[in-house]
Amino acid sequence: MKIPFSPPYIDQSVINEVVDTLNSKWLTTGPKVVALENEMVQFTSSDAAICVNSWTSGAILMLKWFGIKEGDEVIIPAYTYCATAMCVLHCGAVPVIVDVDDDFCISPQAVLNAITSKTKAIIAVDFAGWPCDYEQLNEVICRPEINDLFIANSEKQRALGRILLIADAAHSLGATINGVAAAKKSDIAIFSFHAVKNITTAEGGCICLNLPPNFDVAAEYRYLKMYTLNGQTKDAFAKSIGGGWKYDILFQGLKINMPDICAAIGLAQIRKYLPELLPLRKLIALKYCKGFKKMSWFIAPPLIDEARESSYHVFALRIRGISEVQRDKIIDDITSKGVAVNVHFIPLPMLTLFKSLGYQINDYPSAYLQYAHEISLPIYPQLNNSEVDFIIETVVGAVNKQLAYSKESITIEM
Repeated sequence: MKIPFSPPYIDQSVINEVVDTLNSKWLTTGPKVVALENEMVQFTSSDAAICVNSWTSGAILMLKWFGIKEGDEVIIPAYTYCATAMCVLHCGAVPVIVDVDDDFCISPQAVLNAITSKTKAIIAVDFAGWPCDYEQLNEVICRPEINDLFIANSEKQRALGRILLIADAAHSLGATINGVAAAKKSDIAIFSFHAVKNITTAEGGCICLNLPPNFDVAAEYRYLKMYTLNGQTKDAFAKSIGGGWKYDILFQGLKINMPDICAAIGLAQIRKYLPELLPLRKLIALKYCKGFKKMSWFIAPPLIDEARESSYHVFALRIRGISEVQRDKIIDDITSKGVAVNVHFIPLPMLTLFKSLGYQINDYPSAYLQYAHEISLPIYPQLNNSEVDFIIETVVGAVNKQLAYSKESITIEM
């Protein structure tokens, strides 16, 4: 049996939406993008949504919008994909990397300890669909002593008057906190629509704004839309209507807009997400938990508690008591049986770029521990029961085999 890790969900409704775009003869930013933005506003209850061509470009945009520059610091977790740090580096700022808690998410205590007068923003990463503890993070950044440290050096920083809280929500579309979209708990939530995400536009992302009332959301939306188009006053669709060819360039922007041909894919998927696609993901996650619960080595990923619920993007299996080397051997065994698995993530301080910048994994023991024990299992709506059963059987067999082998080796050595 061959089971891929994370194929995109493409059904007839997606094909129809894409064909409709092709037949319209309008491929770049236009009505489909606006429609997807409107769907995202409704889905997340955010004040505004701006579609872009990737999570990374959206994060760079928002850091630049906030005035992040050389000499500034942005706090991020060690346990994340490199893009979380790359967006900071692209702005000339310093990524201040801190450790995570046992739920894979950034440690609020570590954040508190890392804040200085140079701190301008925090990027909290929702892992595998599990949202961070935004209640604690908001409490930290609103403390009087922390506010006293904050030095505003831009118009947006003066308007906010404190550290900016950004949610790296690449994994967490559909996650909730106290029954409300998790995106509402940060100032800015940035989603990814990459090909392996719960909803895809092939490549793409979306910025959701939940700024304080003193910000003019409509004005910010217009400004950010211009920013995605090189600072141009009109997009191509507006220019194409009648005699609307004249435009102006108001500032040095970026070219990071999402095309309609991409938005069409996500538009079809998001309409099915709550009623069909997300519940199917949850069912698979719960089936995994049931299948592994009798195994003494099984550490369940965080999925739901009294306040938070995951979006079930990744099933992050952790295996108690193994080493990184053992984990890798288990993966080799699983993949040899035809089941594609992954690891989320290699902590930033283990990557060559960040090691060259002076970060050392020994400073992040929790991040390393989660990494060394983790195997990401397939979880997507197209998986059927027999495939999930086969994955469970294959994983249990591979883990038990490795643990038995390790036990034998220890006995022989003794």
